Amino acid sequence: MMIKYYYPDGDWCYRALHTAHAVFHKDGKLIARAQKPDGTGLYEFEITGFELIGPGDVHT
Repeated sequence: MMIKYYYPDGDWCYRALHTAHAVFHKDGKLIARAQKPDGTGLYEFEITGFELIGPGDVHT
């Protein structure tokens, strides 16, 4: 399972679902909290939305 984050600039990225820790509202913005790629902790970033991508789903 993967999560697809949508950024305010229109860009997006995929992350493994087990690296996602939270999605919440803060100061009127949608914020995601995820594990750093090197595994040393968590970081937060603004998103405009997200979707869960299941096994076998094809997104173009």
